[in-house]
Amino acid sequence: MTDDRRDVLTKVPAVTLGFWIIKILATTLGETGGDTVTMTMGLGYLVGTAIFLGLLVLLVVAQIAATRFRPALYWATIIASTTAGTTIADFADRSLGIGYAGGAALLLACVVASLIAWRLTTGSVSVATVRTPRAEAFYWLTITFSQTLGTALGDWVADDTPLGYGGGALLFGAAIAVLALLYWRSSVSRVALFWAAFILTRPLGATVGDFLDKPVADGGLDFSRPLASLVLGVAIVALLLLIPQRAGRHPGEATA
Repeated sequence: MTDDRRDVLTKVPAVTLGFWIIKILATTLGETGGDTVTMTMGLGYLVGTAIFLGLLVLLVVAQIAATRFRPALYWATIIASTTAGTTIADFADRSLGIGYAGGAALLLACVVASLIAWRLTTGSVSVATVRTPRAEAFYWLTITFSQTLGTALGDWVADDTPLGYGGGALLFGAAIAVLALLYWRSSVSRVALFWAAFILTRPLGATVGDFLDKPVADGGLDFSRPLASLVLGVAIVALLLLIPQRAGRHPGEATA
């Protein structure tokens, strides 16, 4: 009897260029979709949060219950998390009066605490280990905190600094480019780079989404929020059909 290495499929997609393209589109959709419900439809931040948070819980339960990676279910859960993140952050920052800076600081602490708890509980925060219910629960909790943090961070930069929506998008895009360079040219932890990029794609999507739908007087293009959301949704579906979707892999032990 000898030990042979094999790969165990995880419940999340492989991290490829296609993954990041769809992720950025999903975060942008989260911003325009959340604003459509809370602002265009006039339901408010609290009602919008209840709607999307309830949908997110249902999808996370379905995701954990699934026996294998299902692309449509996974990306629907990502979109729900980024949309819920938009409404939660807006409710905390604006309705509760915490402010963008305070909200971003609080949510950063939540992300760090979630990652620490995940690491202490399972031994790793790598997405390659997301193949058990416990790891999945931490994964989706961390993602939800990071999506909410990204909204607060994007709004802070766009509204409270001279950069505005376009400048904020360029700033976060440049930061992601630096992370990509570190990935290819340095030995910095791949896990740390993944979570940094995952967090930064959210404020990038938030600023791009705001740039699309905010009034021209506020520095936006004043596109229709529902129309922008529809176009982004169609683009995501098209990419899911065009880009091969496969589960990530986790090195596992097997006895030959």
